[in-house]
Amino acid sequence: LQIPIFHVNGEDPEAVAQAVRLALDFRNEFQRDAVIDMYCYRLRGHNEGDEPSFTQPLMYQSIARQNSVRDGYLKRLLTLGGVTAEEAEQIAKDRHAKLEADFTAAKNRDFQLSNPTPIGPWDKYYGGPAANAPNVITGVDRGKLTELLEKLTHIPEDFHIHPKLVRAMERRRQMAEGREPLDWATAEALAFASLAVEGVRVRLSGQDSQRGTFSHRHAVMHDVKDGREYMPLAHLSPNQGSVRIVNSPLSESGVMGFDYGYSLDCPEGLVAWEAQFGDFANAGQVVIDQFIASAEAKWRRLSGLVLLLPHGFEGQGPEHSSARLERFLTLAAEDNMQIVNPTTPAQYFHCLRRQVIRPWRKPLVVMTPKSLLRRRECTSTLAELSRGRFHSVLPESASRLTGRNTRVLLCSGKVYYDLRQRRQELGVEGPPIIRLEQLYPFPINQLLAAFAPLPKGTPLVWVQEEPENMGAWRFLRAMWDDSVCQRYPLRCISRPASASPATGSKAAHEREQAELVDRALRGD
Repeated sequence: LQIPIFHVNGEDPEAVAQAVRLALDFRNEFQRDAVIDMYCYRLRGHNEGDEPSFTQPLMYQSIARQNSVRDGYLKRLLTLGGVTAEEAEQIAKDRHAKLEADFTAAKNRDFQLSNPTPIGPWDKYYGGPAANAPNVITGVDRGKLTELLEKLTHIPEDFHIHPKLVRAMERRRQMAEGREPLDWATAEALAFASLAVEGVRVRLSGQDSQRGTFSHRHAVMHDVKDGREYMPLAHLSPNQGSVRIVNSPLSESGVMGFDYGYSLDCPEGLVAWEAQFGDFANAGQVVIDQFIASAEAKWRRLSGLVLLLPHGFEGQGPEHSSARLERFLTLAAEDNMQIVNPTTPAQYFHCLRRQVIRPWRKPLVVMTPKSLLRRRECTSTLAELSRGRFHSVLPESASRLTGRNTRVLLCSGKVYYDLRQRRQELGVEGPPIIRLEQLYPFPINQLLAAFAPLPKGTPLVWVQEEPENMGAWRFLRAMWDDSVCQRYPLRCISRPASASPATGSKAAHEREQAELVDRALRGD
């Protein structure tokens, strides 16, 4: 590693302080890590009520004979004549009185924890309630998008691209000309590119993130003759922000933790961690629980980290189907994070740009698609990227909602396309479908606006691919019970409650999915 290790006696406070200063100076000067090896002992075991001599009697007999660190340091100061015993005693009394005063104040009914104004790189950003978050415009001029997309297809003449990527580059050129709609990966690339040319640092890491788990991204290409790399996102403008897309080791907790730490020092950037499959995020659950979901409440530490979690039931088995949406919704409280399940490339584009443009900093959890990456209906136009913003709720046309509906379907994510396709196959107009694109903070006002054309008493049916005990259903049920705002009866159509997220049989999955979709459309 070529880094120093400073060994220091933990019972010598001045030596410890010197080692810390030296390590910080080294890190500041050489931009490399430093390790402090402080040797000391644990005075009271695991906590103040623990009795460590139960298991280490001899060691704790020796510890009992030791002077405390304060007594040893005071003895040294008295020998040097740097302080008198009376002065030392007064310092201790003053400190104890200050702590008692603060403790008494904290027990006061009207006590409010101080929340100092962020400084340094955080002085432009804030957290707090979702009501503080501005509704920003995230569109980019169409001409600029076309220019960026053309640059993303430019490959140096001496670079030998993989033959299978030639067609992909040509298709993107057609997208730039408006002859082809934009797929998911292209919308993502344009989100990264548009932010980069605005001077924003972009970082994405994950297992196979350069190519993309589903061979859809190809942000970093490899010369087939000499193996060198080329990333078009890094060659957009002389003054662009840094773009790093890296393949990470197979350690979800380690890499997610690193990227969380990166986000703490880069609030102005787009910092994202991507799971190979959303299911694999469970190996980083400790980082999600102890830092991402709760750091603002515990320590007033904000983070804009983005988690990209491929999610969707497509017959790939119980370990490759679910990003465990229900776990994130269980952790959601006090507007601590954002949880979205966008269904169009344009929505994803606006969501990523919103994360950077507005100064409200919260972690963003994105349920990203798998099969939708190549589904023809899941496309957007350049016009949809050039105008507007992210929409938390996507209702169908007003004409569908104002018709004579026996019920309205609510859903989130890929199942929308399955419902729509089956509805077309049956040749029926209804029932209309409303997509919930953001699940937290819950967009109640936008949802009620979508319900406005509906008569009171119109039944609502929540449709989800996940088993009844997973997905968003129980989160919604806890919020609404069996009716939305006591106006619209609510029930759920899903797979039965299950200990496993999904079946391991492709045939069983397809049968279950068809039955679920048909039940929703028939109104069973």
